[in-house]
Amino acid sequence: MSIDIKVPAMGESVTEATVARWFKKEGDAVARDEPILELETDKVTVEVPAPASGALETINVKEGDTVQVGTVLGAIAEGKGGTARATPASNPDAASPKTAAASPKLAAPKATTPKAAPLPPSAAVTAMPSAKRVAEESGLDLSRVAGTGRDGRVTKGDALAALEARAQERTAVPIRAPAGPRPNAAREERVAMSRLRRTIALRLKESQNTAAQLTTFNEVDMSHVMSLRAEYKDSFEKKHGVRLGFMGFFVKACIAALKELPNVNAEIEGDDIIYKNYFDIGVAVSTERGLVVPVLRDADALSLAQIESGIRDFAVRARDNKLKLDELMGGTFSITNGGVFGSLMSTPILNTPQSGILGMHKVQPRPVAIDDKVEIRPMMYLALSYDHRLVDGREAVTFLVRVKENLEDPQRLLLDI
Repeated sequence: MSIDIKVPAMGESVTEATVARWFKKEGDAVARDEPILELETDKVTVEVPAPASGALETINVKEGDTVQVGTVLGAIAEGKGGTARATPASNPDAASPKTAAASPKLAAPKATTPKAAPLPPSAAVTAMPSAKRVAEESGLDLSRVAGTGRDGRVTKGDALAALEARAQERTAVPIRAPAGPRPNAAREERVAMSRLRRTIALRLKESQNTAAQLTTFNEVDMSHVMSLRAEYKDSFEKKHGVRLGFMGFFVKACIAALKELPNVNAEIEGDDIIYKNYFDIGVAVSTERGLVVPVLRDADALSLAQIESGIRDFAVRARDNKLKLDELMGGTFSITNGGVFGSLMSTPILNTPQSGILGMHKVQPRPVAIDDKVEIRPMMYLALSYDHRLVDGREAVTFLVRVKENLEDPQRLLLDI
């Protein structure tokens, strides 16, 4: 009996994936729940397990192909014997994701967005609420989008695919040298962008096109936080099993400021403002594949140790491609730390539909005036990028001042003042 291997459902916002690599070839023996191929989505890498034990009978898609949720990837002959073959999970000589990405087998993902015939303006557009929200935020005309949902409904995936197609059209004519041989072609390497990198590029550009982004700056004296950390880091790690870093203090400081300035924790949906009475904080994590932003849920209810432990766990699993899709969705506010790479100042881009993102930077000893005296203090520049449609300059500046006050006097966080 043949059993189909299908692309599993991977969350509401994920409708397609790229086949990164097959762990098995036709004829190989497989065990139930054994990973047999790897799919790369715009968020994470997902391993597809075998639905039954037997032999891999057919492979319907090649590495590098773009597939939709529900697509039949191949079939397993249940109960049939096959050629034994070690899986990459236990084979140290297996190709790494980086090697697989550079393999000539991986052609650039094929565009699968259907071209929709324009509908007359009077035609009623049936769309899911999430699709309407995407359209309102990006100015997308849903009457020109072909719906793939039940009864022809336009889904969020359809809307996002249309946005990607629109972005590709806008950049269809790249700036390049006149046609002809590239003079330094022998010293160049051309590699197709990964799905994650393409999605990052698309969403960052859409973020700039959608929100009225503005950045304001301040600086914070890190003396007290560093002193507190130096005094208690050993006992903190001994008790909680995690190092005491800076990020926990920043998360706490931002939540205190967000409670005072709810607009920075809100978002715009159409003509409405959605105020969020919870604090799901996204923390940017850099990996070899690109930047991901896992979310600390209800971070206001977490202790400093729980925040540090959660961030460490995210960092480890992000680099191993083990993050779950639901851990990358949502979020009410984000924090990114360019200081770990030595950045002194930057203007972070909003993680839409969020209305604010805090940029941390390198702690740098600088001369500052303290009580009419010049002293050398460990200073950090802070940057808040915000959506000026919702957040006024007064609120943005006040937000950074509150973060600064909470970090320069950490006792304020304990006393909730």
